[in-house]
Amino acid sequence: QVQLVESGGGLVQAGGSLRLSCAASGRTFSNYAMAWFRQAPGTEREFVAHIGKSGGYTDYADSVKGRFTISRDNAKNTMYLQMNSLTPEDTAVYYCAAVRQGLYVSDLEVPRRYDYWGQGTQVTVSS
Repeated sequence: QVQLVESGGGLVQAGGSLRLSCAASGRTFSNYAMAWFRQAPGTEREFVAHIGKSGGYTDYADSVKGRFTISRDNAKNTMYLQMNSLTPEDTAVYYCAAVRQGLYVSDLEVPRRYDYWGQGTQVTVSS
């Protein structure tokens, strides 16, 4: 089992920044690729970003490319999402997820491909 705990969410004005963290425990963190998803009320869970086990590979949704940066520190068992230039459209609950097996690129954005999930952290961007 892998336990994931997100933190860092909150209320921010449009144009502002937040950094989310996802702390992992229970298994060797570096054996898992990680991702961030988000879900706004009444919508499906949406892919945000993915990072490979060593941190060398990253992928982003088009909607956040150039504004968000995913990273990880395997020594600290923690993944991060730096979010800049936030807009009200970024308002959602943000979830971190972990997967043990390698994924095809086409599967990176598919929630059911991930094995473990955190409880989520709310991000609200006011206009």
